[in-house]
Amino acid sequence: MHGMIKVAWRKEYVQALPEGHRFPMEKYALLPQQLLYEGTIGEENIFYPESIDLSVCRLTHKDEYLDKLLHLRLDKNEIRKMGFPLNEALIQRELMIMEGTRKCAEFALQNGIALNTAGGTHHAFSDRGEGFCLLNDNAIAANWLLHSGKAKKILIVDLDVHQGNGTAELFANEDRVFTLSVHGEKNYPMHKEESDLDIGLPDGIGDVEYLNVLRSTIDPLIEKFKPDFLFYQCGVDILASDKLGRLGISHDACKERDRIVLSASHRRAIPVVCSMGGGYSERIAAIVDAHANTFRVAKELWG
Repeated sequence: MHGMIKVAWRKEYVQALPEGHRFPMEKYALLPQQLLYEGTIGEENIFYPESIDLSVCRLTHKDEYLDKLLHLRLDKNEIRKMGFPLNEALIQRELMIMEGTRKCAEFALQNGIALNTAGGTHHAFSDRGEGFCLLNDNAIAANWLLHSGKAKKILIVDLDVHQGNGTAELFANEDRVFTLSVHGEKNYPMHKEESDLDIGLPDGIGDVEYLNVLRSTIDPLIEKFKPDFLFYQCGVDILASDKLGRLGISHDACKERDRIVLSASHRRAIPVVCSMGGGYSERIAAIVDAHANTFRVAKELWG
């Protein structure tokens, strides 16, 4: 199950964002540039997703919500909760990100791993968007895998600092998908949904305690649930430098986090898709470097 690592990217990941919402979202352009510059990936690794087939989205999101979103008919309160001013370019961007993660799932089945340079939109519910998330890419790709018979048991590992509340809601009644969320207990969202396993972390938790939580959780969970596919939401807002994070994790420990998850998948030949998730440190270089570590670890294991 080894082959070329595929990476999803589109210039629209950045260019479609409204003015005033592009920092730190420039990371979506700077990350692939950094990876190409250092040789972690080459041009041959990159693919450019088109818009996802809407029928695939309808496996996850309710028709009424999708129709309102696509026709720009959300009310002011719904738009406020999403966090972005709604426009056609933003919708097209979202559909490209969704297809990026779905297509990554195809490539992961072939090659063992694939990574989207965006995505991780875990605050999108079946019937609404929240927290800069309009549609839920991991959920859409997971439901596509189940619907097409390409996977039977899926584990979603969400290590963003914010709870994956939308993902939890979407799979609350789906036994074939196990949702794990390790997040800051006192961070957004204040009202937490119920994942299959939630681990809420205290403010300021350090490297040793954090990594011990992961080491005592990831392998036993995989052994018990026995997934045949894994989605990894690898937000880097766990960093001590993150403006929204409230945890105390170093860059080295963030990279070790990636190694714990990806090594667990690699050892068992479980296909894995990575979605980048959040990252809001003051220095854009810190965000890009932390995200790049996920790709560096993937290359070490699968390259």
